[in-house]
Formats: sequence, C-alpha cells, structure tokens
Amino acid sequence: MARAIFEAKGGEVRLALPLGLGKPITLVNALVRVAAADPLLSLKIFTALTLQRPSPSSDIEQRFLGPAMDRLFGTAPPLLYAEMIAEGRLPQNIEVSEFFFQAGSWLGNDYAQRHYISANYTHARDVLIAQKPNVLAQLMPRQGDRFSMSCNTDISADLFAFRAAGRMDFLAAAEVCDALPFMEGPAALAAREIDMVLEPEPQIDLFSVPRRPVTLAQHAIGLHVARLIRDGGTLQIGIGGIGDAVAQALLSRARGELNPLWETAPFPLQGSNTGPFETGLYAVSEMLVGGLVALFDAGIIRREVAGAAIHAGFFVDARDMYARLREMPAERRAKIAMMPVSFTNALYGDEAEKRAARRDARFVNGAMQVSLLGDAMSDAAKPGQVVSGVGGQFNFFEQALALDGAQAILTLPATRESDGEVTSNVVWQLPVTTVPRHMRDVVVTEYGAAFLRGQSDEEVIRRLICIADSRFQPGLVERAKSEGLLARGWQVPPAHRSNTPGTLSGWLGPHKDLLPDYPFGTDFTEVEQILIPALARLKAASADKRRLAGLIWASITAPPHPREAEAMERMGFSGAPRLLETPSARAVRGALRNVA
Repeated sequence: MARAIFEAKGGEVRLALPLGLGKPITLVNALVRVAAADPLLSLKIFTALTLQRPSPSSDIEQRFLGPAMDRLFGTAPPLLYAEMIAEGRLPQNIEVSEFFFQAGSWLGNDYAQRHYISANYTHARDVLIAQKPNVLAQLMPRQGDRFSMSCNTDISADLFAFRAAGRMDFLAAAEVCDALPFMEGPAALAAREIDMVLEPEPQIDLFSVPRRPVTLAQHAIGLHVARLIRDGGTLQIGIGGIGDAVAQALLSRARGELNPLWETAPFPLQGSNTGPFETGLYAVSEMLVGGLVALFDAGIIRREVAGAAIHAGFFVDARDMYARLREMPAERRAKIAMMPVSFTNALYGDEAEKRAARRDARFVNGAMQVSLLGDAMSDAAKPGQVVSGVGGQFNFFEQALALDGAQAILTLPATRESDGEVTSNVVWQLPVTTVPRHMRDVVVTEYGAAFLRGQSDEEVIRRLICIADSRFQPGLVERAKSEGLLARGWQVPPAHRSNTPGTLSGWLGPHKDLLPDYPFGTDFTEVEQILIPALARLKAASADKRRLAGLIWASITAPPHPREAEAMERMGFSGAPRLLETPSARAVRGALRNVA
C-alpha cells in the first residue's frame, strides 16, 4: 500500500497526519521505509504531538519503567521517523515538521527544533493547507461501511469538508483500529470518502498516557478554580494533574464536601460559586480528557448545545478512558460530539450561536511561568528551545476576552524544583512569552487566585506577589520597587505572608480522603504508587550530595517502610537490607523510609 501511494502521487508524498493518538503507525512506518530505501522519492510529513514512550535516563528509571512499559504506554510500535530524528539519521528526502511537541520530547534535538512551526491551533489548519498535502492518513475504527475520525476531528474534519466542497484534493488513507471508539456526528465518514484502507493483522494497540499522582499543590489549585465555575456555565480543562484536580474538586463541590476545606483555608479565597450544579455545565474543549468524561458521567456536565453536552476536538488519555467511550451506549456517546478546532477554539463561524452557548465560560489552562506584569510562558523553556507549543491556549484567551462573563484561568504551581533547587514560577521577566500582558486575565496558584484583567501594572504586580511563594516574595517586591512599578511603602499583606508548603500541608493534610492521588484511576500498581513519591524524593536529592547521603543514612537508621520489601523487589533489589547493598539500593530504601 505504501508503494501504491507513492506511485499514485508520482513519487512525491506530502503527508498530513493527525496529532497525537490518530497516527496510522503501520502505514506511516511503511511510507518512511519505502522513502528511506529510495532517495528519488520525496516524503514530507506535517503533524504534531508525536507520542513516544519515555527513554529511561538512569538505572533507577529503567528498573521502575522497564517492566511496566507495555502496561503503562501500550504496545504500539514506535514511529520510525521519530526514531530517525532522535538518532540523527533521517534521510534528506524525508522532512518532518510539527506545530506541537510532546512536552519536553525534543529539547536539545536540533532537527526537531529547526523544523518546528509555531502556530495557534486554529491557524495550524491553514499552515497545513499551505503545504499542499496530497495524502491524508489516519487511524480510524470502522462499522460496516462507515469510518470514524474518532480521536482526531480537530483538523481532519475541516480537510474532508474542504475536499467535498472542491477546495482541496488529496488521497485519504485509513488504517483500521477498532480499539478506538466510533464517534458519530462530524467524526463519521462514508466509505466512499476513504480511498485506501489498511487492515493490519494484528491491529495496533493504542498509546496510553499514564496518569501521574495529583500533588497537594495541584489539588489546592483545583479547589481555588472550582469556586470560579458558575452553574449553568461553560468549561474547558486540559490533561494532567491540574485538570484532574479541577474535575475532582467540581465532583466534590457537587456532593457538598468542600465546605470544611474552604472554611479552614489559610489563604484568602476568591469566587463565590460553592453550591451544587442545578442546571449543569456545558463543555467545549479542544481536548476531551478523562476529567470531563467523569463530570459527564456524574451528570455535572449535562447542559446541552445542539444535542451535545461536550464538544471537543481530539483526545489522547489513559486506556480506561478509551474503554469508557467504547462501552458507553451509542445514544449516550452521541452527547459527546467530536468537532474541528475551528469550532471549539474560535468564535468565528456561527458566532451568534456560539456566544449564546458559551455563557459564563471558564477556560482553564496551564503555564510554566508568569511574569509580575502578567505575561505567560507556556510553550518554551528558553529562547529557541520549544518544550511543547502554543496549541490552543492563545485561542482560549481570545475567546475569554471576546465573550461576556468569560474568564481565561491560567494555572501553575507557585514553585518548581530542578536539580535540587527550588525556584519561583512567578518571576519578574520571562525569556519567552506565549500570552502577552495585554491579555492577562486570571492566574491561580496553590495560594489563591489573582484577577488581573483591567488592572493597572502596579495592582497586577501586587496581586501576583500575593499568590507567590512567600520565600520569594521579598525578592519580587524589591525588584518591582527598583523598577519603579511598586510604591516604596507597599508591603505584602499579612494574610499572604504564609504562602509555604508547610501551610499548604497543614490545610489539606487532614482532608486527604477528599484529595485522592489518582482521582480517576491509574495503571500503576499499588506498589508502584508507593514507589513514585520515593523515587521523586530520590531524584530531587540526586543533585545534592548531602541530601543523597541523608537518604543513604536513612536506609540504615530510619524505621522500614511498611511495604519496603515488595517495593524493593519491584525495583529488582533485595527485599531485605544487606550489609553490602549497592549505593543505588540504599538510596531507594532510604527514600522509601523517608517518605513513610
């Protein structure tokens, strides 16, 4: 089939691939092999979010991830072009460009960074069209004589519509994968719309994104955000710990369980939306995530627009979400409508209807850092090195500023730890800007929410310092004053001077029953769940010889972890301590005892 595609296109294939889950791996790898074997052929690939298994960078990581790789990430083969890029052996007749990266996957890779295309999600379609693609290939489930774009209507739905209208001409190829849920509506395609069909035997397994534990800081952010969501309103959230925390907080709010937490909060609380959901929410999100499906199952997301309670553009998540969608009764699943991002991420086109539907919208997205003037950095760690991409974040800020009663809520932990050093995520100035200061709206850390829209620069600075970690507040105050943007006499209000992890732990620690580590399940075993915080402690200590020595000393002096033996055996070490135990084994044992 790969050779037939090249023959049909005269040896020059310009391939449009969906982002994330919907890549037809068998077919793409075949096209790459054919092109790599014949330098007279040309293969240009335009895509985004190439999903890859992690590559363990140490013996400890290999011991933890190695035995669990297939269970955690699925058994789909790797994409050959990604392997070639990583190994620096991509032939000159093959070119790959992406507009969004799997977070951190291409840091330091010259080829990937040079070929990255910066584009808002709604503009990526037009960037793709400018490449004049002549082949579109996608992973699709089949029912009878119909196919479904399933997880990737985001750009593909528009491309098929343009082809039907005579605005584009491309060969459409489908690789069948019945593990994908068959999504109806705009996602469904008649067999006549597919030109070539590949039915691999066996069909590929779906890539799974294992859920990480939700930290106390992330749960605190979720609790703050939950107070900003109005009953009868509109919701968008993303994947990851903070998205899970927001969804969990909304579930708990609906059950009336959060009053004890809010009543004992040591930080000033914003927002007055604390009651149940009598009308229910409507969700419009570029990404369908497990948290949204859980809210839909719980009846919190139930306000319908054009027959659907959720409109989304794509999905990639843990395997249990795929199963939940597959097993859902067809009439129920039809309430989740997969749409192009030209619908979910933009107001233009049926604008009056969208404005009426997206009332009291809350668009919740994450950032890496925020400047004291309200700029946000979400896609790059430093100039020239892209971590992920702009994606749809800027689109949702545009919507929030254009819709009556809407808010763009930017979330981030107040600090980060790298190589044993803790730094503030609220900073004076950013190296790279994703969302500029003139679009600033709402910023939420574990220490509270700062409403920035329409405020003066000085007031923005004050409000952001008040939700920063107190260890960094003096430096931020001093810098702002030295720049003449903060009154000399201003001080951090007393209510905001205890923004510390200890205060946070004292607040949320007694309520751990409401703050599960894995609100929506996990593929990690119980023993692996015990190991994760210990290995995180070990990783944080690895850059500091004294901290590392402390863990090794704890392996000798501290009381054993209650499940230490099975955790050590899961890592391939002896369950019982040994006199001549290796330093690595002692460090893991000490970390387990340290977190116990």
